[in-house]
Amino acid sequence: MKYTPKSPALLLLEDGTVFYGKAAGAIGIATGEICFNTGMTGYQEIFTDPSYTGQLMVMTSVHIGNYGIKLSESESTEIKISGLICRNLSPIPSRKDSDMSIQDFLLQNKMVTLTDVDTRAIVRHIRSKGSMNAIISTSTQDIETLKKELVKVPSMEGLELSSQVSSETAWDFNTEGKMKVALLDAGYKMNIARSLADRGCQVRIFPYNSTFAEMNQWQPDGYMLSNGPGDPATMHDAVKTVKEILESGTPLFGICLGHQLLAEACGMRTYKMHHGHRGINHPVKNVIQGTSEITSQNHGFAVMQEDIENSKEVEITHFNLNDKTIEGIRMISKPAFSVQYHPEAAPGPHDAAYLFDDFVSMITEHSKHKVASN
Repeated sequence: MKYTPKSPALLLLEDGTVFYGKAAGAIGIATGEICFNTGMTGYQEIFTDPSYTGQLMVMTSVHIGNYGIKLSESESTEIKISGLICRNLSPIPSRKDSDMSIQDFLLQNKMVTLTDVDTRAIVRHIRSKGSMNAIISTSTQDIETLKKELVKVPSMEGLELSSQVSSETAWDFNTEGKMKVALLDAGYKMNIARSLADRGCQVRIFPYNSTFAEMNQWQPDGYMLSNGPGDPATMHDAVKTVKEILESGTPLFGICLGHQLLAEACGMRTYKMHHGHRGINHPVKNVIQGTSEITSQNHGFAVMQEDIENSKEVEITHFNLNDKTIEGIRMISKPAFSVQYHPEAAPGPHDAAYLFDDFVSMITEHSKHKVASN
């Protein structure tokens, strides 16, 4: 389908601010917490990342869709953002082997989209006022009607969303490999499983509400806690499962929401950030190695620094060089660590891919000690 500009459309924020643009994608309304991503590439991976469930995405890069859509590069089976806001939507893909245009992709996924809008002004507003709920409308311009719909949207704080995106049953992503990794799916990105499989791991995906006993029946050599959407403080059952994994002494690696779940399991609190970190150019300091990394990030919650500093069981391994928030922790007496950012980043950057190697090495060493003790 050829892209053509459509009818007038608008974005209404919770504080009453309105931005006007044009409609693209599906016709209708979309609601959620508004956020922005500073990545200049990887829009398809962003749209299909389950961590963005319940959020309206503002893309700061001016041209979105210029290289089209290649379905094999998706991080899940469908678009997971609640709605899209961008400056320019490119009608014709420049990549010859793309499967479709972005407009076709948006229509296929029934995604309400606002274009031809001043995204710079929107981002400046969010950075100043903080994250808030919003509504996109490409079907009506009636502000009073939209306000009534907007007040029905729940706050992201206190909202559990993993149940909406997690696998319903356990299944095998990869059945070949020297070691077995159980991946607890709170809204996992496909490239986490790929990164483990590429390093010789069998990978079985387990639903977010799986118990330790259910996963342990498979006798995994290690556990992976995935990324995902929503407030980690609401996931009490998952935290209980993480505690039991830690008690078993089996190696554990957490990413993003998984990082927050590990922290909660260790008695540390999480909090909602002013507007979060979302992009592929966030600088992080590795305290252990004394090096820095450029990372891919997507999170609106973080771990309380004072709780980590007061803990005798956990130490800080990484922090954000922009705002000093915590980006990584590890347990002192157990084989468990986590990072707030995304080492499986696709399309990149790949500075943090070594963390998967560290996890595999941790599993190997743990298995050697286990054999020796027996």
